[in-house]
Amino acid sequence: MKTLDLLNPFDAPVYHEEIVSSTFDIARVLAGKNEPNGTVITADFQEAGRGRLGRSWSAEPGKNLLFTLLLRYKDIPSIPQALTLRTGLAVSLGIEDLAPALSGALKIKWPNDIMIDSCDTAAANKTEAAFKAYKTAGILCEGDGANVFIGIGVNIAQKEFPEEYRSKAGSINRVFPAFDENLRFSLLEKILSRLYRELECGHGWRQGVISRLYKKGETVTFAVGPAGSDTLVEGTLSGIGRSGELLIIPKGETEEQAFVTGELRVY
Repeated sequence: MKTLDLLNPFDAPVYHEEIVSSTFDIARVLAGKNEPNGTVITADFQEAGRGRLGRSWSAEPGKNLLFTLLLRYKDIPSIPQALTLRTGLAVSLGIEDLAPALSGALKIKWPNDIMIDSCDTAAANKTEAAFKAYKTAGILCEGDGANVFIGIGVNIAQKEFPEEYRSKAGSINRVFPAFDENLRFSLLEKILSRLYRELECGHGWRQGVISRLYKKGETVTFAVGPAGSDTLVEGTLSGIGRSGELLIIPKGETEEQAFVTGELRVY
């Protein structure tokens, strides 16, 4: 494991490994060794990367940004609300900091994905005008007492994806060719800077998320509860609540309903 000479506003080390089981695993080890708040572990390749609901995260070696951030709080109530959504906002803004042409193209899909919307990517690359929105980044937050681990994966330059993800996932490079794997660590610095500000500021995150909320104002199908749920709600996605809950106006109704667990059926 080596230490990267990168700017980390959390004033903590940024470690790098070529191959790990997952950056989550290494972050937990580092937490056990009393590494400070804001410690980062990044890797070129994860042998067992995973996302939300236990899904695998597949990435070509050295083509993407893969890292986990360790945050330490004095107690569980001190952990910020809507941490996953606030991280999504920071990731979106960090990407736009490096590629201003993508401003407006990056959308937050509740609760933990970053999408590139074809309607907006057309402005960045005319050849992509007919391509539908796809997932370009994912976030996984887990807690261990007052410690929080934020795992982030950003598809930067990956060309090939497993068959089951080909219609769902894509890389920034596909839309914006100048954004390649050489920008991995520059993007890491931008994301850390944005996330530090989002967490320090403590307000304004909700409007920031709502302004780029994927499918806002559109009719959606939402699966309520745990993975594989057959309880579906169809309605208009209207926004985000103060604690990060998803707000939907069910079909035939006029009042918003709030949902804290579940998944948008958009694929």
